[in-house]
Amino acid sequence: MAGAGGSSGQGGRGPWRALLGAALVSSLMALLGWWATDRLEADNDFCTACHLTPGLPLHQEIRRDFDAARPASLAAVHALAPVEAREDPAFRCIDCHGGTGFGGRLRVKALAAKDAFWYVVGHFEEPTQMAWPLLDADCRQCHGRFDESDSPAWEAPRFHQLSVHNVELGVDCVECHSVHELGGNPDAYFLSAQPLRSQCARCHAEYQEDAG
Repeated sequence: MAGAGGSSGQGGRGPWRALLGAALVSSLMALLGWWATDRLEADNDFCTACHLTPGLPLHQEIRRDFDAARPASLAAVHALAPVEAREDPAFRCIDCHGGTGFGGRLRVKALAAKDAFWYVVGHFEEPTQMAWPLLDADCRQCHGRFDESDSPAWEAPRFHQLSVHNVELGVDCVECHSVHELGGNPDAYFLSAQPLRSQCARCHAEYQEDAG
């Protein structure tokens, strides 16, 4: 009887061992995949390597502007800006589009995995807009505050030096600062007048007619 009981106990532990082994292998594969994709995403060429039906690389025009010697967009300005505390000083696509925190990184990797699947099976279409827009947290990785310096007494304070404009404004950074859009004013952080006026009109009545 004891032998039979012992045999039954070992048989009961078998499925649990299999499940534990499968969970361990899955965890290791997930960690390896996370590490491998981190390495790949660090290269801008990987981000724009996919070729669509006409044979053009993904986001070719955006990448061309990003690499231009004279910046024509806010993203291109970032491409020329140094990144402190890193061996490779150049900004990369993933520095802005990688998500912040574990949840943000996981979301980006899940979206990338979905796009990769549809690309491999031949049903991928280049997106016309971001499935998940850049959040203020993405910008605040580098831009923690905007009101650190005071304007001279004879000048009006800059926009973000007004506390009401710097804390819980209710307007996302990218609603005013179009990142990849061309044609903005390089002397004003590539802000475009008409979209900016429409945002101002949300609080300031004097801009409402102009926005309309």
